[in-house]
Amino acid sequence: MSGPYAYQSGFGNEFATEALPGALPQGQNSPQHAPYGLYAEQFSGTAFTAPRHLSRRSWLYRILPSAAQPPYRPYAKDSSGAPGAGNSGHFLRSGPFDEVPATPNPLRWDPFPLPDRSTDFLDGLFTLAGNGNVTLQSGIGIHMYAANASMADRFFCDNDGELLVVPEWGRMVFHTEMGVLEAEPGEICLLPRGLKFRVDLPDGGSRGYVCENYGAPFRLPELGPIGANGLANARDFLSPVAAYEDREGRFQLIAKFQGRLWEADLDRSPLDVVAWHGNHAPCKYDLRRFNTLGSVSFDHPDPSIFTVLTSPSETPGTANVDLVVFPQRWQVAEHTFRPPWFHRNVMSEFMGLVQGAYDAKAEGFLPGGASLHNCMTGHGPDANTFAKAADAKLKPEFLANTLAFMFETRWVLHPTRLALESPGLQTDYPLCWKDLPKSFRPE
Repeated sequence: MSGPYAYQSGFGNEFATEALPGALPQGQNSPQHAPYGLYAEQFSGTAFTAPRHLSRRSWLYRILPSAAQPPYRPYAKDSSGAPGAGNSGHFLRSGPFDEVPATPNPLRWDPFPLPDRSTDFLDGLFTLAGNGNVTLQSGIGIHMYAANASMADRFFCDNDGELLVVPEWGRMVFHTEMGVLEAEPGEICLLPRGLKFRVDLPDGGSRGYVCENYGAPFRLPELGPIGANGLANARDFLSPVAAYEDREGRFQLIAKFQGRLWEADLDRSPLDVVAWHGNHAPCKYDLRRFNTLGSVSFDHPDPSIFTVLTSPSETPGTANVDLVVFPQRWQVAEHTFRPPWFHRNVMSEFMGLVQGAYDAKAEGFLPGGASLHNCMTGHGPDANTFAKAADAKLKPEFLANTLAFMFETRWVLHPTRLALESPGLQTDYPLCWKDLPKSFRPE
């Protein structure tokens, strides 16, 4: 499988794709004898009895079924230990997160350095924060990654949650069971729970962010009063066409299950799906295609107007996690403080920056860095940004060269010990508001 890569358009579409002519059975999903001697396997992302409009499933026609593999054994670099507690240096964590107490203070990190030894995407993952419980399929894990090597004959599948990958530097090529996706900075890649894949790095390295969603699969948000158009368009999401590997040799499959890593030795590549049809598939999306909406009269709208994808919870209107993006856009509101206002939120907000600068911060929030403002933690523009915006002449302004995003979640995000002990933690971050002047004049 090599580029250029072929895609099909739409989010949640009922796709049908085959790498060999006639590989898809006609009229039924599991005939007595599938074409080419293939095996039929259903890949389900929701319960069988989920309502039709929410159901996610695809039929895979593969050389050998997933059941035909050796048993798993605990991974030599299991992620259950703490850094320095005898494990091999793999710092991938899962909820419940109870290593260290969560703090009500605002937190911010510098960009994390690239590794100084050969490190692929899987070994380059480390957990910054998370919430919920992976066993109860609720909550999220927030990971960073920094890698400089391709996975080659190594594969990964996350049985605990779907993975939303946000590259900040360097392209990534995801070779999956259902085809190939290439994602560059400015794009996102969404990998369903349990999908097997490996990652190649054509630029020699990559760095970015990952949201591991334990809850309901991501979907497009409802538009409500916005109407039928706007925000992210379904047709701009691209899923791969079928492509398969029929390779024999020595391969390693790593699976994440209930917070632990497991490994199995394979004698053939697991990316052997020759054809598939259904609506449960990996996809990518170019964040630069997001149709930003905003105020054309006055006031700064709530950040929910920038929602790209949402994982709903059992509470209507309250997300397990939202992906929110702040791209290049015009600002034209009059009589308005245009940057994000000072704010305390029942939701918890993790922010990252892909490129440029963020309009609410003067310095310190850099591409590849991150910030965390937990439930009811006060935050907003720093003193310099406030002074500049308060005195600005309000003429139409185009915010260029910027792409920030937010994972917003209903529960408190608990940082890991690794995050709080990282040399990149900006211990002086809360001081960025200390110079805000008292300008109250009751007379």
